[in-house]
Amino acid sequence: MSKTANPPNRTERQRCWLVRDEYFACLDSCGVLDPVTVDSKPEVKEKAKACLEKKKVYESECIASWVDYFNKRRVLEFRQQEYLKMHNINLGK
Repeated sequence: MSKTANPPNRTERQRCWLVRDEYFACLDSCGVLDPVTVDSKPEVKEKAKACLEKKKVYESECIASWVDYFNKRRVLEFRQQEYLKMHNINLGK
């Protein structure tokens, strides 16, 4: 992704979404939820070793603010789903 001040065009956005989905699918297959922990926790980095090349592509194809947003959104969506599951279980009691 070019580091200019111009927003990404349609093709660049689609490419970003594609590589994001590929990276997140790889993390799913490795059992890693939070992409930020791949850099901050050595045990997670080892677990996600197969995804490191996809991570590089993801971070190069998407603008940094989008990477930050997508990473946070992934964790938030998981937590929301877990909360709803717990809520539905409690409603059933």
